[in-house]
Amino acid sequence: MYFRHSSDIWSEFPELAAGVLHVKGIHRDASVAAHVAQFEAVAKARLADAAEGELPEIQAWRRAFSRMGLKPTQYRSASEALLRRFRKEGTLPKIHPLIDLCNAASLAFAVPVAVFDLAKVAGHLEVRHAAGDEIYVTFAGEIEHPEPHEVIYADVEGRAHARRWTNRQSGYSAVRDDTASVLIVAEALHAGDEADVRRLVDDLQMAIRAIWSVDPGTAMLERSAPRFDF
Repeated sequence: MYFRHSSDIWSEFPELAAGVLHVKGIHRDASVAAHVAQFEAVAKARLADAAEGELPEIQAWRRAFSRMGLKPTQYRSASEALLRRFRKEGTLPKIHPLIDLCNAASLAFAVPVAVFDLAKVAGHLEVRHAAGDEIYVTFAGEIEHPEPHEVIYADVEGRAHARRWTNRQSGYSAVRDDTASVLIVAEALHAGDEADVRRLVDDLQMAIRAIWSVDPGTAMLERSAPRFDF
């Protein structure tokens, strides 16, 4: 299997920085509270100085959504949606230890972090423009089809695992209690994004090693080296 962004995505968004982790041996019986608290403390400190919409990481994704023809306050990146909820409620719902950890990291870095159950992904996974006939399953189990040219995560069977790039993942490949192997993707578009994404990947790698006693495979992707094989 492999993950990549299409050449069109790199051409349209040359400022993109992407980091990936492949993790095997995940299980639900794990405590992530200490690591989540550390990430959340960083997010709280940042939100004390500025609302999420003022953060450069979020502003960059808003500009990207506008470039994709989307209203950035109608369709928000996953990191903005998480920060918005965290600012209002002071906490995030507990879903699964790995998701809780990745959501907390997303809060701290203000960068979208996607997690896919690889048992539900056919062949490779690619961020590309949609043809419009791909199948997307919502968390409620409803079937949708992305708009033609919409940026999606797609596998070789034409299943969309995320819509509007970093806006919303599919319920089909969401992490469940029996999930054992995942792909984690962090993407950013702001100035200095490569260093931030690299630090995010390193922090997640160290946390996952400590919590699950496994060694994730990691990579930073760029236009000249856009593919991660795992």
